[in-house]
Amino acid sequence: MEAQNPYSTPRSKVTGAPAAYGEIKVFSAKGRIGRVRYIGYSVGMTMLMGLALGILSAVLGKIAGPDLAAAVVVASYVAIFVVMMLLTIQRAHDFNASGWLALLAIVPLVNLIFWFIPGTDGENRFGLQTPPNGTGAVVLALILPLVFIVGIVAAIALPAYQQYVKRAGTTQSQ
Repeated sequence: MEAQNPYSTPRSKVTGAPAAYGEIKVFSAKGRIGRVRYIGYSVGMTMLMGLALGILSAVLGKIAGPDLAAAVVVASYVAIFVVMMLLTIQRAHDFNASGWLALLAIVPLVNLIFWFIPGTDGENRFGLQTPPNGTGAVVLALILPLVFIVGIVAAIALPAYQQYVKRAGTTQSQ
């Protein structure tokens, strides 16, 4: 009998098919989207659409007047709302719930359930499992806390700085 080398490569065959993943469709109400992608895409799409449509409304406001700019602003809010609802429907599908649950996204603070409820593993009645998150989705999801922190710091620092400048101006003039 020959002795086996414990450092040799394994000789067993690996069986089992690789996991199948569903396709990500951002502008559709069908399919599933995971938590990190939901947060990242909703933040990224809101910022991107808001910036693009804000620039468009500013340009149209200068060219055609404030009435057209106001109409573009209203249309941009509607477009952002529609995209957010589509993403929320897909997120509800991820934890095997009906898309009608997405109406809870309108209620303040209740919409956080879509951030914390984990998706179902494997396939459910709405499609295949979502693909693993890439670096881009994780970075987009991390932008949200960064924006909150910068906003809070700015809300505290700017009034304090303005008060400091005002005090410095009054002491210097005396």
